[in-house]
Order: sequence, then structure tokens, then C-alpha cells
Amino acid sequence: MSDLKYRLLTGPDDHAFCERVSKALDEGYRLHGSPAITFNGERAIVAQAVVRDTAVEES
Repeated sequence: MSDLKYRLLTGPDDHAFCERVSKALDEGYRLHGSPAITFNGERAIVAQAVVRDTAVEES
């Protein structure tokens, strides 16, 4: 099974979301485009696309 070349990370604008984006960058992804933010009536929800040039085979 190969890992994805494109991911759209979404979630509340909190420390955990920043950790998920940072982990994706550590795994070889790079930011793609600007982040998006919306409000769901209770909290800010953010999204960030990340891409990787080649898929990585999982062991």
C-alpha cells in the first residue's frame, strides 16, 4: 500500500492541528496553497493542503 501524494488536513485551530501539519512536513510533504479558515458557530476550523512529489511504500 502506498501513501497519498495529496492530503487536506482539517480541524479546529489548535495545537493538535499544528502538530499534524508539522508531522506531515516531517514526512516529506510540503505546503500547497494558503490555509483556509471558517467558523462553525463554535470555533475556528482550519484547512491546509499538503503534497508530496512521490508516494512512499509502507513496510
